[in-house]
Amino acid sequence: MHDHRRLGRELGLFDTDPLMGAGLPYWLPDGAVVRHTLEEYVREAERAAGYRHVYSPVLGKRELYELSGHWDHYRDDMYPPMELGGEQMLLRPSLCPHHALIFRSRARSHRELPLRMAELGGMYRSERSGVLGGLTRVRAIQLNDAHIFCTPDQAVEEAAGALALISRAYADLGIRASRHRLSLPGGGGKYVADPALWRRATALLREVLDASGVAYEAVEGEAAFYGPKIDVQITDPAGRESTLSTVQIDFHQPERFGLRHIGPDGVRHRPVMVHRSVIGSVERAVAHLLEEHGGAFPPWLAPVQLVVLPVGADQEERAHAVVREAVALGLRAEVSGPDEGSLGARIRRARLVPYQAVLGAREAADGLLAVRLRDGRRPGVLPVAEFLRRVGQRVRARGTALWDAA
Repeated sequence: MHDHRRLGRELGLFDTDPLMGAGLPYWLPDGAVVRHTLEEYVREAERAAGYRHVYSPVLGKRELYELSGHWDHYRDDMYPPMELGGEQMLLRPSLCPHHALIFRSRARSHRELPLRMAELGGMYRSERSGVLGGLTRVRAIQLNDAHIFCTPDQAVEEAAGALALISRAYADLGIRASRHRLSLPGGGGKYVADPALWRRATALLREVLDASGVAYEAVEGEAAFYGPKIDVQITDPAGRESTLSTVQIDFHQPERFGLRHIGPDGVRHRPVMVHRSVIGSVERAVAHLLEEHGGAFPPWLAPVQLVVLPVGADQEERAHAVVREAVALGLRAEVSGPDEGSLGARIRRARLVPYQAVLGAREAADGLLAVRLRDGRRPGVLPVAEFLRRVGQRVRARGTALWDAA
């Protein structure tokens, strides 16, 4: 059973310091590579799906969160206000109020809808010290978030598209959902009071789930305060379940913010907001990937994709030349030379690197590499250019496979 906290420190991915504070990990160079690669993967997938990316500030006036409903319904999870120039400012607990303001910053036409707005942005939750742990529960969160502003008739198709985007990402990352949950409101006053809107949003999400063909169960008390949601659940090796990805249909915030678009009839209409997150928080996603793969990330995500192992000092110059070729092709490669130990020791140390290339005197003279894969397979001795082409092809294809047939 893998513990992402132990693996993260052993592999030099992230750590914490009491002077920074609990729940505030920092990322080391290899961890930053994984995080950056994951973020760029999501941005690329979103661009291909028609999303436009924005940036918005991590602070907002208290009035903003009063308007969105966060101050009334979510205050216990927010940091206290800061007094700045006679105004109360808050670290945001969510990105949706900022995106609503961006939508209403100018007049919108029905021709712009669906408008898919995405951001990888920071948000802050005042988590209790007792629940903090590694990357799974943190106080500063980098969220893969998006909001689709659409007509009610478009909402089901847009939510289904978001669910399909999540499914594709899980396949590329080599993870799987343990179940899908339709999260509904429970008792108490933590939810906005508008039964008609709750019923309408719930019916649309059921339609999405039924059309997708995935099994799901409805659970009360797990909804967002403003609407029901589809939660894509994951389970760690210890059997603990958590939410990684979500899809929500929201009629509440468009009403609170007075969002409008001009319809084909020339009349102002209220859009629907579809909230969705493909990989949830980057922190929780990396934690789950570590535990799922034991640090052996899919080739495209691995912090080091190729290690070149010269047998002796005479091959080191050639090894560095191979690494330069690999880097020029966009691969993450490094040399592990004889000054770092015996060849066997270096191979064992590089056990999590997807591709290992041993370079002896004969290989160096003939422009060849003796190839080893992380899973123990040995594709044989290949020309350098052929090997790098095949590794590059596999990395660009993403997914979890290490090697393709020639």
